[in-house]
Amino acid sequence: MKKIDWYIFKNLLVTFVFSILLFTFITVVVDISEKADDFVRSKLSAMEIIRQYYIGFVPHILALLFPLFVFIAVIYFTSKMAGRSEVVAILASGTSFNRYLRPFFLAGCLLAVVLWFGNRTFIPMANDIRVSFQARYVDMNSSYNSLFGQRTAIYLQVDPVRYVGMSYDTTSKTGGNFFLQHVRGNKIDYNLRAESISWDTAAKKWLLENVIERKIKGIEETVTMIPSMHVDINLTPKDLKRDQYVKDKLTTPELDRFIKLEEKRGVEGLNALIVERYRRDATPAAVILLTLIGAVVASRKVRGGSGSHLAVGFITCALFILADRFSTIFSTKGNLHPMLAAWTPNIIFFFVAVWFYRKAPK
Repeated sequence: MKKIDWYIFKNLLVTFVFSILLFTFITVVVDISEKADDFVRSKLSAMEIIRQYYIGFVPHILALLFPLFVFIAVIYFTSKMAGRSEVVAILASGTSFNRYLRPFFLAGCLLAVVLWFGNRTFIPMANDIRVSFQARYVDMNSSYNSLFGQRTAIYLQVDPVRYVGMSYDTTSKTGGNFFLQHVRGNKIDYNLRAESISWDTAAKKWLLENVIERKIKGIEETVTMIPSMHVDINLTPKDLKRDQYVKDKLTTPELDRFIKLEEKRGVEGLNALIVERYRRDATPAAVILLTLIGAVVASRKVRGGSGSHLAVGFITCALFILADRFSTIFSTKGNLHPMLAAWTPNIIFFFVAVWFYRKAPK
């Protein structure tokens, strides 16, 4: 890299860091004003709120705004270069347009790698801190949780031949109307039912009460009444809790294992988890794409200066977010493949980047 490359590379990164930290500070101030009542009800000190919430909230906001502020930083810095005729001077020196874009591409790759590693490990760990506070002090105060309990109907596959079902209360870790079936081929050879089920923390097994056990062999059936018994199945109370934040808290390896386990159990409605898994790879790729689009768009000197370029940038950001939301909804509520849903914005804006590149003065 030559001196001009380092100039572009360094100033682009400085502009990005300054802009995203400034907006993150504004977001934190707004969040404090919205959650002031919840903070007061929690009876926590300021340092405890910072440790238990904002240490997780700030990385979450940084990851959320990361691609968009990369784009805004590129637009702003490059438009300033164009306004000072620096881009004209670079191209007039004999530097090709592709060579001029090289430091932008390298900076975009560096930022994409940072976001990719953050999405895999650090951001989920921060989200675990944030959502734990959210669930304990914010969600518990909502009217929804006061009107509707935590009791849910569970039916799933725990291994290749066993299926279980119950009505389960995540708060008390107890349930009722429990049944377990062995299904081999298209026949049931074992059926167990119990009036109640609870988690035995000492034995690390489920305790069943008032059990009726049926063993079926051909046309013969054996029925046994059992007052209580322990059963060992591939389930824990943690698995039965429907955590709306699970996709945010799991690291990428943990999310991969969780998705495979849920698919093995026959759980439906996993598209939101799968879309999140693919998005963790698609978003860093979008950083590179948006960096190049911003560099190409803002390199032309126009009468409106930075204002015109920033207007194009905000419109492009809005369209990117709109494409992302629509593709996610079509996947979680429809039949769109999760991988296609995660990568659709990138595919669309790849063609946008090609169009801008062809139109750019070289």
